[in-house]
Amino acid sequence: MRQSDIVAEVSNDKQTLTALVEQDNRVVYFYIFAREDLRDRFPKMRACWVRNLVPAPVNDDTDAMEQGIAPMLAAQYCRNLEGEAPLDPAQIQILWNESDDGAALWYQGLLLAVIPGWSLYIDHSVCYSAGCIKQNPLTFPLGSASTNTQCELAEKTRLFWRDWQNEFTNPWPKIQRKLLESYEDRFGPSLKYYLINQGSWPPMAISQHEDEENYYFFTVGMSIRPMPQIDIVFNDDAEKHRRIELAFSVGKEYVTEENAVQMASALSGYAQVPWTTLSWLGEGHTLMSPMAPLGFEGHVISSALCGPADKMRLPKIYGDPVNQFWVSPVFTSELEFAQAKPNGGFELVAAMIENDIGFVFAPRSAVI
Repeated sequence: MRQSDIVAEVSNDKQTLTALVEQDNRVVYFYIFAREDLRDRFPKMRACWVRNLVPAPVNDDTDAMEQGIAPMLAAQYCRNLEGEAPLDPAQIQILWNESDDGAALWYQGLLLAVIPGWSLYIDHSVCYSAGCIKQNPLTFPLGSASTNTQCELAEKTRLFWRDWQNEFTNPWPKIQRKLLESYEDRFGPSLKYYLINQGSWPPMAISQHEDEENYYFFTVGMSIRPMPQIDIVFNDDAEKHRRIELAFSVGKEYVTEENAVQMASALSGYAQVPWTTLSWLGEGHTLMSPMAPLGFEGHVISSALCGPADKMRLPKIYGDPVNQFWVSPVFTSELEFAQAKPNGGFELVAAMIENDIGFVFAPRSAVI
């Protein structure tokens, strides 16, 4: 048996995960593994059998597993019993999903395997292979778009990336316009516009607005990609939580415009958090930031701090509703309280509301 060769290797957008295809003279596998500094959270490599290159064994390939090498798939689970041709590296395409935590393996335009993003957050590996016809310890059958959601989602992802790479179908102008229109309908014209994606995909910006009393800042484009973990945390309700935009506001009587912009710069870092940490943001979540106002340690994000009269209805993005969360500065004691127990952030927001603290930042005392 010859040594395995890596025939394809692609990192995701934020370089948090790597997908690779490896083959020897017996078998082909598709893998996803976490960056070294994230392996305390994601220690297990996700492995997906793709195809046997020689006739399938009658029984499970326990000999290979005992030797610590990639096992072949037993005949009863294989679509092709005689084995298939090795993969040509030039014909391989690995596409990461929109949330940046799962990937699909395409070969000569055909879908061969899928490792869904949600499998990263559970104790055992879950993957799907086109060469598999029956569930087994190594993989699930991929089937077709009509029989398997993972197959359907992989095709949608392929079309998603195709649109973004085509200047004539690029969705950004339409998404940008719809978000800005929502902000301007409620808070007036966009007076300044700051790019925050540093030239990388996806395009993101902060739009600045103001009225006689306050400065307002809104992220534009954060909702393009769904957040990681949402499918496994919320299951059937995932579409209600996977896309967000952030906002910050401060009263003019307390700060200059320059100081307001400095405070709002925390949005720029927060807009990347779900994908740089393979996590998600939601109601009551707290974050530390050096951009918090003097005396404050970080922020809590909340839509509840904004009363019904001030809530905006943002446009749907890729058919999903978009949640808007206001970023509100919090003291060290409040941050520690929120992070010390489950649902501590909800209790913190409730205490803030009880003390008449809204979404517009103003000097205040700690509520905890």
